[in-house]
Amino acid sequence: MKFKSILSTKLIIVSMLWLLSNAVLAQVKGECIDSLQCESSWVGLSEEDRADVFAFAEDYKTFIHLARTELSFVAEAIRFAQANGFEELTDSTSLSPGKKIYEVNRDRTISLIVVGEDSIQSGFHVIGSHIDSPRLDLKGRPLYEKSEFALFQTNYHGGIKYHQWTNLPLALVGRIDQKNGNSVNISVGLHLSDPIFMIPELSPHVDRGRNSQTLANFIGPEDLDPVIGHIPESIEGGGVVDQILLYLADRYGVSRADLVSAELSLVPAGAPRDMGFDRGLIAAYGQDDRLASYTAMRAVAEISNPQKTTMAFLVDNEEVGNRNNTGARSDHFADLLSRLLYSELGDDYREPLFRSALRNTRFISIDVNPGVNPMNPSAWELGNAPKLGYGVNLKLYGQGNNANSEFVAWTRQLLDTNNVPWQTSTYKVGSASGGTIGGEFSSQNIEVIDFGVPLLSIHTPFSVSSKVDIYSLYRASLAFYGYRD
Repeated sequence: MKFKSILSTKLIIVSMLWLLSNAVLAQVKGECIDSLQCESSWVGLSEEDRADVFAFAEDYKTFIHLARTELSFVAEAIRFAQANGFEELTDSTSLSPGKKIYEVNRDRTISLIVVGEDSIQSGFHVIGSHIDSPRLDLKGRPLYEKSEFALFQTNYHGGIKYHQWTNLPLALVGRIDQKNGNSVNISVGLHLSDPIFMIPELSPHVDRGRNSQTLANFIGPEDLDPVIGHIPESIEGGGVVDQILLYLADRYGVSRADLVSAELSLVPAGAPRDMGFDRGLIAAYGQDDRLASYTAMRAVAEISNPQKTTMAFLVDNEEVGNRNNTGARSDHFADLLSRLLYSELGDDYREPLFRSALRNTRFISIDVNPGVNPMNPSAWELGNAPKLGYGVNLKLYGQGNNANSEFVAWTRQLLDTNNVPWQTSTYKVGSASGGTIGGEFSSQNIEVIDFGVPLLSIHTPFSVSSKVDIYSLYRASLAFYGYRD
């Protein structure tokens, strides 16, 4: 009897090991276990689906080439909204089902809304993301001369690696606001006929004394000053800065003092480009997080008759902590929802009804995140790492930062029902981190989950996305907006 018991135990152990090895082998072979995406989304795409992926990517590249900052994104988004039947929200706007409206906050955030069949009291379906990206901003008094060059003093917006911004063609974009109320738009460097600006690095012939320095000390934040001019005002005298001032006055009608009230940014001048022989990847500036904002905007424009009122809520200043009155931490979102509810209820509006609408709202916060890098895969714990080409990822941070399990389950069902490929993402414990706008909305008693799309080289001048992931995120957004209870 004892021998039979030992034999049975061994058989059970062997069977369990066999099942476990088959499960691991299935993952290695690319077979899906449960609903997780265990093979590249490119595998098995029909010719028609592949054509849709590539066509969507072309539209995306065209848009983000011009939408380089929150100001230019909003300007381009307004044109998109109006071309797709959206009207600007006013005090007299009627909120009939199917009505498409947009609302702009201080030229730096935009919301695109489609009114649903259900009462606004029953809550919204909102996708939120941010439209600012790491960049260099001009200081309040930026113009100076050094070694007979004119330069701009800069500060950085968001987390960057300083050395990556040297010897890089830069464009100057933004606007200058004058005391008389005029606003002067600036865009120099995005077109091939434009001049560009650049932060010059030392050549290897003369920098040997710096080779022993660490990378963190090689270029500092005060070293990120681009050359903007070289020709003196005249042979008789006058510095190169005087020549730049004359140019600014003649070309734009602005003075040195006007630069104090300017919002000017230096961004990589290069256009988005396909990457790889197969053209499956996109290398572009600003994909964090205009990738998510574009897909949300495209999706909401294609919803005609939703059950819940749907919204793409696209905000500023996530890269610096969601601050200011155009960031997610402001009261603008609550004010907008309150305004919509008041338009529906009129004098019957009450604060508890507004709070109930918040409680009944589902919110997807989308922000990109680092994907597994082939040069440094050890930066991830690979069992929970998102990979390019494997679809959208659900961010499961742990430590009290996850969406609740029932909302994660609801989201899985939504994605699986609509055949949207997805994966999960958890940073390596204790050695990596990242933030989104999601926390600002969960604190308002809204049901929030964080989505992402994996990129290579986030926060560098050119990050890399997979075209099929962008399209999957768009399809996920369509599914969420079109969901019916």
